[in-house]
Amino acid sequence: MSTEITSTAVEGTPELVIISGMSGAGRSTAAKGMEDLGWFVVDNLPPSLIPAMVDLGARTQGAVARIAVVVDVRGRTFFDDLRSALSELDAAGVVRRIVFLEASDDVLVRRFEGVRRPHPLQGDGRIPDGIARERELLRELRGEADLVIDTSDINVHQLRARMDDRFAGSGEPQLRATVMSFGFKYGLPVDADLVVDCRFLPNPHWIPELRPHTGMDEAVSRYVFDQPGAKEFLDRYAELLHIVTEGYRREGKRYVTLAVGCTGGKHRSVAMAERLARRLTEDGLDTVLVHRDMGRE
Repeated sequence: MSTEITSTAVEGTPELVIISGMSGAGRSTAAKGMEDLGWFVVDNLPPSLIPAMVDLGARTQGAVARIAVVVDVRGRTFFDDLRSALSELDAAGVVRRIVFLEASDDVLVRRFEGVRRPHPLQGDGRIPDGIARERELLRELRGEADLVIDTSDINVHQLRARMDDRFAGSGEPQLRATVMSFGFKYGLPVDADLVVDCRFLPNPHWIPELRPHTGMDEAVSRYVFDQPGAKEFLDRYAELLHIVTEGYRREGKRYVTLAVGCTGGKHRSVAMAERLARRLTEDGLDTVLVHRDMGRE
């Protein structure tokens, strides 16, 4: 069977999503979520066969309109085959998206230990050795991903909800934004495309009457934006994001995650993220707001 995508197939080509990422990060859960949404899902398909699958989907005259393919690095020629397949798809004008599932090393180790299974790449070594090898092998693909989802701090139901949010509708906008507040003391969000720091503003934590509240409360928000530079920062960053998001649209990027940090992710970053998400929505972006670390203290 030829893997060449014909010109006839391109005219009715199905949507294509390639799901990859770290072993143990939730590829199977993401795939099941896509299947429940009506996508035709193929698990562990050799990358060299992806163009053929798209060609077959196009020949169904709309019966297979959305295809999700799960690929991993267990095949030795993974990257050579995947690079060739992506080049063939691009040359044929097929619009494809890559979803990359990520998690921290310690979380992945706990997950493998919990199910008493070895990592597929650890060989005679330990689980962390396999994770390190896989992370290095996937470094290039992660950099090319359209959407990176960090599953370190979310459960299977939350991951399914993320997939629902991204892929349930057929008329999704060109660019969707996630604005995420976080605390630097809990670590940078690994799936962030852009990160800004609100620690230049006075911390409401040191105001006794504000300490128990969050940036979602009006008193805290008013305190944050009454500080010198807060409103100017919001205005300038919103202007910059308008330029950036227009560029993302032109480049065909579908998703962007904007992280806004402060010390604990409770006051300043939450208040700023709330206002920033509102600005992006007013700018025409479909925006999701996430407060990653609120409630951890």
